Amino acid sequence: MEQGKNAKRQEIRMLNRKIMDITGVSNVESFDNEEFLLETECGFLTVRGQNLHMKNLSLEQGMVTIEGLIHSLVYLDGNTAMKSKGLFGKLFK
Repeated sequence: MEQGKNAKRQEIRMLNRKIMDITGVSNVESFDNEEFLLETECGFLTVRGQNLHMKNLSLEQGMVTIEGLIHSLVYLDGNTAMKSKGLFGKLFK
């Protein structure tokens, strides 16, 4: 495990699958009402669900709040994340 000030840190808190706070977010790559793709300190994170929307966003603090019915959280490596969310990735899912 990494030690010191360069250690990666991320926290995910979810309440009743309806609201989720995520820290350690450096960028929101894409989002719609069924999927969010977030770049975090621990890798790319995909959040999938129904009627998803962003309640709060503060990239300065590295925090995102997502509301809706959350079905899954999946970490992806960098190459997979970019392939799955590109224009052709969406067209040929």
